[in-house]
Amino acid sequence: MVRVLGLDPGLRVTGWGIIDVEGSRLSHIGDGVIATNPSLSVPDRLKTLHDALGALILRYSPNEAALEETYVNRNGAATLKLGYARAIALLVPALAGLPVSEYAAKTVKQTVVGTGGAEKSQVQMMVQRLLPGTAIKRADAADALAVAICHAHHRSTRRAWMALSAGQ
Repeated sequence: MVRVLGLDPGLRVTGWGIIDVEGSRLSHIGDGVIATNPSLSVPDRLKTLHDALGALILRYSPNEAALEETYVNRNGAATLKLGYARAIALLVPALAGLPVSEYAAKTVKQTVVGTGGAEKSQVQMMVQRLLPGTAIKRADAADALAVAICHAHHRSTRRAWMALSAGQ
């Protein structure tokens, strides 16, 4: 069994989701968001994110972490702030000794929904189907769970390929 922390990083709101993976069986453990106070300075908001992610790792003891890769949009300042949040989301699990994987948004959607152009509502619906009984209140949390599900799928595929390669 492996416990995966999925993250959908953002400076304003970072979604998180935790699943357990046992073979092909996925179990929902927890999800939510970390919201930073927009009236604080960027360094203080990053500290808030750092401290909250550290507390999540201590509370849930994940074995691995995964997050969505950054996309670049037309607003350079917004992209830069997203990059700050991603840096914290990459750093905190790494400092805790967790392997961290990254996935493109299209890969996450393709894995969870079956199409790389899926809408957020489709992602949320499929997350709830793949993790029965999950009551997701925020799209950011659903996205984080989708990243964790994507990692679980790709992780098992990588392991199968490694086993095949070792047998040759």
